[in-house]
Amino acid sequence: MGLIVSGLRRGMMLAVVALSLVLPAAAQDAPWTNGISVLGELKYPPGFKHFDYVNPDAPKGGDVRLSDLGTFDNLNPVVNKGSIVAGIGLVYETLMKSSLDEPFSSYGLLAESIAYPPDFSSVSFKLNPKAKWADGKPVTVEDVLFSFDKAKEYDQSKLFYYRHVTSGAKTGEGEVTFTFDLKGNRELPAIMGQLLIVPKHWWEDTGPNGKKREIGATTLEPVLGSGPYRIKSVSPGSTITYELRGDYWGKDVNVNIGQDNFGTITYAFFADRNVEFESFRAGDTDYWAENEAKRWATQYDFPGVTDGRVKRETLPNDGRNSGVMVGFIMNLRRDQFKDIRVREALNYAYDFEALNKTIFFGQYSRINSFFYGTELASSGLPQGRELEILNEVKDAIPATIFTEEYKNPVSGDPKSFRDNMFKAIQLFKAAGYEIQGNRMVNVTTGRQFTIEIMLNSPVVERAVLPYAQNLKRLGINVSVRSVDASQFIERARSRDFDIMYSGWGESLNPGNEQAEYWGSDSAKTNGTQNYSGISDPAIDTLIKRVIFSKDRDDHIAAVKALDRVLLSHRFVVPSYTTRDTRIAYWDKFDRPAELPYYSTGFPTVWWAKQN
Repeated sequence: MGLIVSGLRRGMMLAVVALSLVLPAAAQDAPWTNGISVLGELKYPPGFKHFDYVNPDAPKGGDVRLSDLGTFDNLNPVVNKGSIVAGIGLVYETLMKSSLDEPFSSYGLLAESIAYPPDFSSVSFKLNPKAKWADGKPVTVEDVLFSFDKAKEYDQSKLFYYRHVTSGAKTGEGEVTFTFDLKGNRELPAIMGQLLIVPKHWWEDTGPNGKKREIGATTLEPVLGSGPYRIKSVSPGSTITYELRGDYWGKDVNVNIGQDNFGTITYAFFADRNVEFESFRAGDTDYWAENEAKRWATQYDFPGVTDGRVKRETLPNDGRNSGVMVGFIMNLRRDQFKDIRVREALNYAYDFEALNKTIFFGQYSRINSFFYGTELASSGLPQGRELEILNEVKDAIPATIFTEEYKNPVSGDPKSFRDNMFKAIQLFKAAGYEIQGNRMVNVTTGRQFTIEIMLNSPVVERAVLPYAQNLKRLGINVSVRSVDASQFIERARSRDFDIMYSGWGESLNPGNEQAEYWGSDSAKTNGTQNYSGISDPAIDTLIKRVIFSKDRDDHIAAVKALDRVLLSHRFVVPSYTTRDTRIAYWDKFDRPAELPYYSTGFPTVWWAKQN
């Protein structure tokens, strides 16, 4: 299962799920259990007390002030419109809750137990009878079915994500079953456990303005949830404060013990990343996740750091459970990017080594895989099971996959840079372009090669402008445009870009989301994460191999094969990353002695220091 990248969310196509009145076999025959693991066995048995990484005696109270870049105009997590506010997951809950010390396991939350047959053709959930909304009404099967229907109706990405779910039905008191149109996809039951549940009765009621609420519209009315927090106050686009509920139904559920410890959590929103950092320096916000190497190296000399009131750490936890591809994503719907030689040429103009020396302080590595940082990343030449899988689509993929290892161009010195730029010119020439009067022009149309690079923040500009300058040296008419978060999201949704700087997160168990990222069907649908518009039969075949892998070894081989083919098409100019998380925070928190293996756990398992 993939990580659903925070920056771009989804809503357009309509689909109403048929509600079967026939009792599915899963609900009758499959054994009930407390959780599900997609990779290996569950760590925690039925009746476990709490997760190992929490402090069950952590005190409740205090406050934490956080920040976010951009703005917000929506508190409704169902609809794919506007900019959803940060932290809304504090208000809502899912059927199952993931553990942070296993790669992909989840345990009962709103659903106290789960059942699924050996062929994974359906999944059933038995709701916790104690689960209640913040207004005291019980969470019902009708809420679950409503949430599922509306997620597919108002979020085109969810429509795609849940496309193999053919029906949902009430199959007993407090019991709901989802049936799938295929067998052998062990990820589907876990996916359904991640379904965000919203209250049907609240959304179908009238709001304080006397008008009926619209779940298909954005809203700034504080929404009702079943989670540990409620919305205390909202200043549209500026701040939001969540308040811990003393009457939260699930505070004693084992998956929640030792978590959700802060009395209030406030997010302040900033249009500029540098201004956001100044707020942290001044002590107006409490926690900072650093994404800029230069700032980490040079700007932590303010009094809070020097006198010990601000702590700094570099932690590997977050990077252990994910891979990543970040870079310059080309929109193949634009004619100028349809030729692979053009796409490859654009990579030769990117001088990562110079950037790493001059502005990154040597803190980053160049990305060379769509699953970078995991055991799933391809390397060398294909062999063994991976080679067998690639041979199945041999006639539909580039022949060089079998003879040449994918490598990014290496520069960093004048000679290498000149050689790479010359190679770029040669590739453009082979694609039908030539330099005329310092302009790279199409020899047929006479038009200059022109692109706009879209960014979601001016902060990235200092790392992108040198690349743009290199492209200009090739005679390309290039502009770099930073837009605000809401505009970036909307333009990405509607495919209104030439090149955008963004990426995809990957879990250790890639699965159904790969069809959304790279599949032909998702290329036709606005709002999915197939930003490039990838539509290739061989890639579709490999995606299915990933989803229906027989075992872990087969799965790893299939992912590596997919990775290798994606790289060969040069859809993206990969940029850089660090696998560590750099954090700074004012010394007002405590945390467990050992953080969860796959997460820094902030703010979930941290708590406020006691005076």
